[in-house]
Amino acid sequence: MAHSQAESVIKNIIREIGQECAMKGQTVSETLVAFMVKAVVLDPRNEFNVDRTLTKADVQKLIKLSVDRLLDTRNPSLDTIKMQVYFDMNYTNRVELINEQHRVLESRLAPVSREITDNRARSREELESVYRKIVSYVLLRSGLGSPTDIKVIREATAALQSVFPQTELAAFLSLTKKEKEQQLKELTMIVTGIRLFNKDCGKGGEGIDDLPGILSEAIPAATHHIDIELHASQELAHRYTAMIEVMHRSRTAAMELKVTMLKEVLYNVRQHEAFLCVILSDVITCAQEVEIMQKQLSAQMEQLKNVVRAKTAVPTSQVYPIFIALSNLWTSFQDEILVLSFLNNLTVSLQQFLGSHAVIFPEEVMESLLEDITVKSDEERLKETADCRVNISDFKKEEWLFPETIANFNQLLIQYHGFCAYTFAVKDGLLLPGNPSIGVLKHKEKNYAFSSKEAAYAFAKNPEKYIKMVGEKAKESAELIQLLELHQQYESLAPYSQLSTADKHLQKAISKCDSSTQTDTHILPPTIVKDYEWNEWELRRKAIKLANLRQKLTHSMQTNLSHMRRDNATQVYRMKDSSTQTKRENCSNVPRPQIFLAGLRGGTPPTTRMTKVNLTRAVDET
Repeated sequence: MAHSQAESVIKNIIREIGQECAMKGQTVSETLVAFMVKAVVLDPRNEFNVDRTLTKADVQKLIKLSVDRLLDTRNPSLDTIKMQVYFDMNYTNRVELINEQHRVLESRLAPVSREITDNRARSREELESVYRKIVSYVLLRSGLGSPTDIKVIREATAALQSVFPQTELAAFLSLTKKEKEQQLKELTMIVTGIRLFNKDCGKGGEGIDDLPGILSEAIPAATHHIDIELHASQELAHRYTAMIEVMHRSRTAAMELKVTMLKEVLYNVRQHEAFLCVILSDVITCAQEVEIMQKQLSAQMEQLKNVVRAKTAVPTSQVYPIFIALSNLWTSFQDEILVLSFLNNLTVSLQQFLGSHAVIFPEEVMESLLEDITVKSDEERLKETADCRVNISDFKKEEWLFPETIANFNQLLIQYHGFCAYTFAVKDGLLLPGNPSIGVLKHKEKNYAFSSKEAAYAFAKNPEKYIKMVGEKAKESAELIQLLELHQQYESLAPYSQLSTADKHLQKAISKCDSSTQTDTHILPPTIVKDYEWNEWELRRKAIKLANLRQKLTHSMQTNLSHMRRDNATQVYRMKDSSTQTKRENCSNVPRPQIFLAGLRGGTPPTTRMTKVNLTRAVDET
């Protein structure tokens, strides 16, 4: 069967199981159904062969078995699986949680930021509106007070005006979009630092909570609550372990059902204990971070007071970095509040998966079963076997690790979550904590701890045998795969939070989902050059014109009507003489007319007789 076809069949099976459970009044998530389907297939008692294609009968059987297990609300095994699925889907380490919170904040502030950065205000009213939006942005981003509280707005506006007066808005709006966003963030940090400093001096701080004080009270309360839950789960685990040990020695058919139920509730409380230890570790980390930040906050405040003390004006280069540092510290306090709230909610949410204990084994039943049984805690078991160490000389090939032979012995990664592999394999799934002081066996680059010296010797003789037995037993109880951290053997049931980076990328690569994207229109400001010319000759003409202007004079004039209103300038080209010259000079000439008139003076005869004589020379004679 092709991969896509098999995936489609599995999705149909999961959908049908979910629908059947919903019809019977039980709402289950697809993740839980998928985990249960894989658990049913892996269980050898159900006789599914994973190497061949499922027939219609197999599919119907798989659906029926999965639905039956999902509807068995009195089954501790189902509660454990639900707990594992819930924790895997909801738990996030502190770094990812804080980063996700910052991403959410950025996405929520994006519309407000866009209104400011895309604004093209010109009039006075528009500029005032932009300034008010900047104040709101600063309050929303810093989280110091409500942006609808008048006192908070006034205080934030006063702090903002001291570093960014309204007269600088025009210069701000002329910046690029990225430069505006960067300046908004810097202004937020500086204003936050100013308000925190004013609060410390008793001159302001309206709407600002005392986060260090709140954390100083909340962390011990959270630790105490988790310790109580952890102690209760450990106490139940110690009781169940003692009863299983006794029943295993004198096992009868009547006790078989009780032993099975006891093991399932034992796995349930052991898983709850493991999750609480993870949460408690995060709370301790939170307490350490808060302690360091409180010292840094006090030091920064003291330094700022020394710089500002009795001075009317302080260079911005000295105080702005301190304001920004105060803002970053306060943001870290807000992050720790978020982490602590998340861990508290997760702790409370895990309690819903422990309800089967009071139903299956109420207190009176527990007391009757515990008669004449000595309950030992994990610490007491470790003390009893602390002096029983493995003798290295008894082994030739096996490698044993001890506290004095290896550095960071306490940080060794012990297989099966630190439980004894031999006891689990031989005593049909009994979980006893291993004691590393006895000796840690290193087999194929993996470390194994044991509850007793005898268990260590027996396991070392044939490790592969017992490792295989543990794997087979885990198939019957799918919740053990995560509890004992057997993810490498059953990668299909590995929680996403414990996959390697490469596996995560692979899982993302083969998954499918419907997604959509949206891009902002005109992310960058327009860059249209109005005086752009593509014509080379036009550019030459402008260049000649500009070069000619260097020798020209500029005149300006102003009338009474335009006085104190605007400047007027007029520029003209001076008149100039122009002449042209050809390659050579040439000329042409014609004969001058010469006419002689004779007899005009008169003479002896009484009548005057004039004679006209033409003396003009011919053209060819000239």
